Amino acid sequence: MKKLAALLMAASMLLMAGCGDDERVIDGNGQDSKPGTAQSGSVQGGQQSNDTTSGKGYVFVYKGTSIEVDADAAPVVAALGEPTSYFEAASCAFEGLDKTYTYGGFELYTYPSGDKDQVSAVVLKDDSVSTPEGVCIGDTPEKVQQVYGDGTEENGMLVYAKDGMKLCLILKDGSVASIEYRSTVLEQ
Repeated sequence: MKKLAALLMAASMLLMAGCGDDERVIDGNGQDSKPGTAQSGSVQGGQQSNDTTSGKGYVFVYKGTSIEVDADAAPVVAALGEPTSYFEAASCAFEGLDKTYTYGGFELYTYPSGDKDQVSAVVLKDDSVSTPEGVCIGDTPEKVQQVYGDGTEENGMLVYAKDGMKLCLILKDGSVASIEYRSTVLEQ
């Protein structure tokens, strides 16, 4: 069961990261490079408020910025400012680039949709961030159930589906190991 959960998690990360040769990584120092090269560049990050959401699904909030799955990523990325790292690669599922922005305690994944990028996932990586409802990495499944109620167990994850998106809590050794807000766009 643990191997299957790890395999599914790895497969979902590969899908979110893309599968093309046009990869570009920007590290926390603003250095832009194709893997194995040393080109220079930077990511531009602005400061603006993003406090409008559709009210659908579960919404992650970071430093006053609401991040909603399947929403336009441009205002979110602008409001979050400079990421500690950035990665892009040709999308396997869509026309364009899948992008990954890393911030303190979480990663933001996007997918191309027409001339915009949409938020495909938000993955919480450590206990420095939590859901607006107060759940964070390290919490017990009992606390999760107390906060969110009964979820569905899928491959070692506790899943809460709402309004075309999923809140997935990966459980390991009796505690929450990862929290993921996911789009269901590829499941439809």
